[in-house]
Amino acid sequence: MKAVGIISEYNPFHLGHAGHFEKTRQALGSDCAIVCVMSGNFVQRGDFAVFNKHARAKMAVLSGADLVLELPSPYALSSAEGFAAAGVYILDSLGVCDFISFGSESGDIETLRHAAEMIVSPDAESITREWLGKGFPYAAARQKAADAVLGARAELFKSPNNLLAIEYLKAIAAFGSRLSPVTVTRTGGAHDADSGYSASALRKMLLLSDEPWFLMPDAAAQVCIGEMKAGCGPVFMKSGEQAILARLRAVTDFSRAPGASEGLDRRFMKYCASEPAVASLLRKVKTKRYALSRLRRMLLCYCLGITAEDAGRPPPYIRVLALNSTGMGLLKSARDKSRLPIITKPASVRRLDTRAVELFYKEAAATDFYTLLYPEENARTGGQEWRIHPAVIDGMEIS
Repeated sequence: MKAVGIISEYNPFHLGHAGHFEKTRQALGSDCAIVCVMSGNFVQRGDFAVFNKHARAKMAVLSGADLVLELPSPYALSSAEGFAAAGVYILDSLGVCDFISFGSESGDIETLRHAAEMIVSPDAESITREWLGKGFPYAAARQKAADAVLGARAELFKSPNNLLAIEYLKAIAAFGSRLSPVTVTRTGGAHDADSGYSASALRKMLLLSDEPWFLMPDAAAQVCIGEMKAGCGPVFMKSGEQAILARLRAVTDFSRAPGASEGLDRRFMKYCASEPAVASLLRKVKTKRYALSRLRRMLLCYCLGITAEDAGRPPPYIRVLALNSTGMGLLKSARDKSRLPIITKPASVRRLDTRAVELFYKEAAATDFYTLLYPEENARTGGQEWRIHPAVIDGMEIS
């Protein structure tokens, strides 16, 4: 069975995402299975996912995916490089995917591949370090390097989907992955935008109590409506501000989080105890050198106890969130081919090695924190990570 991997967040799933599925199958064949690696309850922009991971995985399968796997929180709350590398590692380790599909403004794999090769060249890395030493933000320093080694093609680095595409290609090369890349041309102006569909616009509508269902496949919209009726969403960071600040004020070592370098740990330590709101804390910590998304990711890592060590090593397992009958077939094949243990029943994690167990327990604690932001009090019970099994859309049981 031909299978393609997609690294995603679906926060929430919209018609642009369904269009990506459609265009991918147009390129690879209508019978091509789709395997998604999706951020869990926390997302790369440094935020709570608007709906929980099991609901979002179910949206994806009902809208055309066949198997959805989790990108654990330490990697979802990473830079674009770490996010992409972990996603590629999971897809490659699964052993059943032949391709990886991603959006890009360029739409040209060879141009993107050349950019990915050149940006890790010794010359480019030397130039990046030089500009970092002058106090430039990483993105600006890398753009200087791209300008120097790529000339006019350095424009690729100014488009968000191209940037992620380049990171996927870098990861494929670094791992020696068997995945063949396929790109779908994206016209939206933001990371999560495609042909006018934007997950950020949907989240804004939900925040304002508007109904964005016309921007979503009907099945995905019905999942969202069901979650809202159950009091399990939408989830917004603002709702958990006091809990976040309480956790931050209890932190005693700010040096262990991913990205806690160049004095950022000291800035968090200085302002965490005094600032009355998350927004004002981030304003105090921020300087021109650091993107707000990086600081938001650090803030959540402090809250969740995620360390640089957690994010610095490859994922130790593959967690299944949702699947259909086609995904079931892929999963059976993967059990003989995967380089990582595959988790379908939460209790089975206790048979894995120490690092896998530690990461899963940390993920379970992160879910306990996430569910405290549910609108309905009775939905905020602890231990949900251990009780919720993959959504099997065709009603079959996983053996």
